[in-house]
Amino acid sequence: MDYRYDQELNLENEEETLHLKRYKVILLNDDFTSMDFVVEVLVNVFNHELDDAINIMLKIHRNGRGVCGVYVYEIAETKIAQVNQMAKENEFPLKAIMEEE
Repeated sequence: MDYRYDQELNLENEEETLHLKRYKVILLNDDFTSMDFVVEVLVNVFNHELDDAINIMLKIHRNGRGVCGVYVYEIAETKIAQVNQMAKENEFPLKAIMEEE
C-alpha cells in the first residue's frame, strides 16, 4: 500500500468533514407548551446548562423562535425527532425545525 496515497485520502476525508453543511435547530414558540417543558427539552435534548436553557427559553418566548444548537444534518434531524417525541409524550405542540446555517 502506498503510504502517500493513503495519507491523501485521509486529508480529503478530513476536508470533506470540515465542509459539511451545518443546520440550526430552532424551537418555535406556541401558546400551550409550558416554559418549564421547553427548559427540560433544552437541558435533556440539547445538553444546555440550566442557566443557558432558561435564557434560550426566554428568547423563544419573546421572539417566537430560538436557536438551540447547530449540527450536521443527521444530528439536527435526530434532535428534531427527539423534541417531537418528548412533546408528543407530554401532550405539548412544541415544534422544532432546522435551517441551513
